This record gives sequence, C-alpha cells and structure tokens, in this order.
Amino acid sequence: MYNKKIKELLIGTNNSGKLREIRDLLPKTTKTLSTKHFKLKSPRENGKTFFQNSLIKAKFFSKKTNMVCLADDSGLEIDILKKKPGIYSSRWGGKKQNFNKAILRVFRELYKKDKKWKIKKIKARFICALTIYWPSGKKVKSLGKIEGFISKEKKGKNGFGYDPIFIPKNSKITFGQMKPSKKYKIDHRYKAYKKIRKFF
Repeated sequence: MYNKKIKELLIGTNNSGKLREIRDLLPKTTKTLSTKHFKLKSPRENGKTFFQNSLIKAKFFSKKTNMVCLADDSGLEIDILKKKPGIYSSRWGGKKQNFNKAILRVFRELYKKDKKWKIKKIKARFICALTIYWPSGKKVKSLGKIEGFISKEKKGKNGFGYDPIFIPKNSKITFGQMKPSKKYKIDHRYKAYKKIRKFF
C-alpha cells in the first residue's frame, strides 16, 4: 500500500522559510499544499524532542485535512549552552518568531557564559527531524544533522532563522552567505529528506 509514490502532499508548517526549502527538495511532480491553504494554525508543540514535535505537527495536520502530511521540526544546538536553544529555537524569537531577536539572544547567552566567546570556536549543529504521516496512522521518520560553529556576527541574507550565524564544518561562510543551491546539498533538512525521498 505504501509502495505507491506520494503524489499529493500537505507540508505541515506555517514557517515560510521551511515551506520554501521543503518544496525545493521535493520532485516537481509532487503536488504540494500548505497549511495556509486550509487556514490551519499550528498545534501546541509540547514534545521533548525534535521527533516528538515533528510527529505532533504531522499527525495534527493530517487528521485535520485527511491528507498525507510531511512535517519538520528543526533547530540549533550550541554545545556551550547545554545544547540550547534546541527544540526552543523558534521560541527564542518570541511569539512572532523574530529571528533577529533570537540571534541577539544567542549572542547574549554566549557572552554570559564566556565573555571571550568571540575568539573561540563555538561548536554547534543544526538538527532536522522529518515525519511523514498518512491518514491511516502509518508514519515514517528521519533525522538529519550538520555540525559547525557559531559566527561572531550575523553574515548574509540568504536562508532564514539562524542561517546568518551558522558556519558549517569545512566552510568559511555562513548558511546566510551561501547560495541556496549549495546549502540544499549539505544541510540538515536535505540529509533528513534523503532518507525518505523513496516515498516521492
């Protein structure tokens, strides 16, 4: 039953950046709808892990629309901050998910932890948990991550979220400075998607 390719998919996010990136990863033959099409608000994300939150969203949106839904929960972990912001990555930007505000908070927290953080390599990683949920209750999940470091300042206008302060390993520029076509080939979302693309 699930050997059939998914031809029509609901992308379970109200985040325009995520929506764009997921659409760019999917085959052009996959018809995609967004939650805005159904005027659906996101459910309360009260999971303790990225996987739990991606499942909460995928299941919620699938049940509301009777469609196969792909949902993403992703975030930034900074080792020196005990892996924060983690699952609270978007919430660090306040109710309106203002990532300029979230980035300033990252810099503040790093300064509180170590006043000389700017002259050190601050290890971090992006994590993405994807869940596909079918109306029947069948679900598939995958995880992708990319290691890197925190930039001393915001750089670049590409991407979204924390992209302007994340420098992937073996790179000298942030995701915010990188061309989307290059970022999509190495980032956490692509790594998670690669594991489930056989369904599309």
